[in-house]
Amino acid sequence: MWKLFFETCDFLCNFIPVGKWRRELRQNRLYDYRKKYRALRAAFPELNFRHTRMIKGGWNIGFIVDNRYVFKIRKFYDAASGAEKILREKRITDAFAAISPIQIPKIDIIETAGYTFYKYDFIPGKNLNTFSLKTISKNSWEWGRQLAEFINAVHNSRPAAIDDLRDRAGDGWNHNDICNNIIVDKHTMKIIGLIDWEYSGWGTLETEFRNCTQFSKKMAKSGIGIAIELEYHAIQKKNRAK
Repeated sequence: MWKLFFETCDFLCNFIPVGKWRRELRQNRLYDYRKKYRALRAAFPELNFRHTRMIKGGWNIGFIVDNRYVFKIRKFYDAASGAEKILREKRITDAFAAISPIQIPKIDIIETAGYTFYKYDFIPGKNLNTFSLKTISKNSWEWGRQLAEFINAVHNSRPAAIDDLRDRAGDGWNHNDICNNIIVDKHTMKIIGLIDWEYSGWGTLETEFRNCTQFSKKMAKSGIGIAIELEYHAIQKKNRAK
């Protein structure tokens, strides 16, 4: 959907009579996506770009290439700040790769044509937030248990490699955008991935619970938020009893 939208808008820009206006629109509304896409194609001539989808969210746009790899880059690219934030996200995901009970992206940094992309393997599945309210409600306790296990593992761990990133008040590590980034295997109906760690950081447990549902009316209505909290506290109680 996003690829068609961007291509259509880019085509319509050709009818704007003033060159400065065309350039500003492509930069400020289309994020110079075509330049970034061309840079990516030049860097990976061996990949099949005929099957490419676009994604857009948060600070980034991205390209899913041949259902194999995801390449993401800042919308408003600055070589210094773009690389810095990407490297931060890579450090966090690397630190939690062996800790998280749910698969998280293993990020590789790609430098090409003056741009810094980050690349990770595409996780095939469906975003939990795109299921119907009925389906989310039906699976809320099973999914809630899986997410509670994830929060318990990540929030209560203290990886030394990212200790310097504890830059605010809090009591543990958070993903901070769980609500929109849960990948479910459509065949097993199990959570198999948790993507987009760009907002992750040190914070409070209450914030992590809140961010599991607050960006989606369906998630809030489904009862999964209650399931996550109750399952989390059950895990904590079991740990204290050991």
